[in-house]
Amino acid sequence: MIELDGVSKEFDGKRVLDGVSARVERGEIFAIIGPSGAGKSTLLRLIGLLDNPTAGTIRINGIDIHASKEQSLMIRRMIGMVFQKPAVFNTTVAENIAIGLRFRGVERATVIKKVREALDVVGLAGYEERLARTLSGGEMQRVALARAMVIEPEILLMDEPTANLDPVSVEKIEELVIRINRELGTTILFSTHDMYQGQRLAHRIAVLMNGRFAQVGTPREVFTLPATRDLARFVGIENILEGVVVRRDDGGAVSIDVGGTQVRARSSFGTGERVALCIRPEDMRIAPVERKVANPDGNTLQGTVISIVPRGPFSSVTVDCGFMLSSLLSWKRADDLDLQEGSHVVVSFAPESIHVIRINET
Repeated sequence: MIELDGVSKEFDGKRVLDGVSARVERGEIFAIIGPSGAGKSTLLRLIGLLDNPTAGTIRINGIDIHASKEQSLMIRRMIGMVFQKPAVFNTTVAENIAIGLRFRGVERATVIKKVREALDVVGLAGYEERLARTLSGGEMQRVALARAMVIEPEILLMDEPTANLDPVSVEKIEELVIRINRELGTTILFSTHDMYQGQRLAHRIAVLMNGRFAQVGTPREVFTLPATRDLARFVGIENILEGVVVRRDDGGAVSIDVGGTQVRARSSFGTGERVALCIRPEDMRIAPVERKVANPDGNTLQGTVISIVPRGPFSSVTVDCGFMLSSLLSWKRADDLDLQEGSHVVVSFAPESIHVIRINET
């Protein structure tokens, strides 16, 4: 439904977007994640016809949306947009939601009906006469969402829709996004700094880095099979090791020399290739060194606990095995193992849990 073809944007000689290309399918929830300042909001503004690209083409239903004013107006009527900071007018909730319908010349009785329906959808039934600016941040964002949806757009653009909201409000907005997509078939593009939100909501995720999409894929692909070392770091893979493939067998397993230690992995790379090994901390297992670990085909390394850092309901345990490895354990598991700084432990992980990247491709 939406095609981005080499889209670039410059501001005062600085290139923010540099040849962004992708396709968004009809009825898809498509998340854009990336570091602060990567250009996520800029890209949504270009798709929403609030700005023009410096180069490249954006097509919706095969139409170049910036080709002419007539086409731009037709496309703009297909799009609803919700911003990071909800913009509400100094009037009632009903008037805020109705503004798009009034611009389209919809008759009053229909406006009233649609506003009530929209309020019911976003969980604000009975708020018609409340002053919009007296609402909480989460309620104002739901008003903004209702205002965008009441015009029944084919495409909904959302720029950091839950930034600065409390967890309860975030949950309500996310529920609405899923409901709108499933019940109305609306194509939704949203940007977010919350990577886990992208995982929860999106059918596919695009990671915007250095002005381009570094990777586009399903949440599973992006978070477990990152294309580069920089991308692996961004999506939270803490264990990134460098080594050289020294041996491979007919079954697809390879041995990789990491600073003198042999690590087994599954990979198609050949002997002599320099690679990066990416291992998620939750795939690491830790046991006291005196406990026998049955892992005949896996990796078993001895080391010393360097630090134990609380992380929500988990503990991040860093072990020096000649190189640093971090494991994520539940508090109960860490307590059961009686882990302390200086404890001698065995770290184990399966070859299948390692994602291998060729270094010269990063």
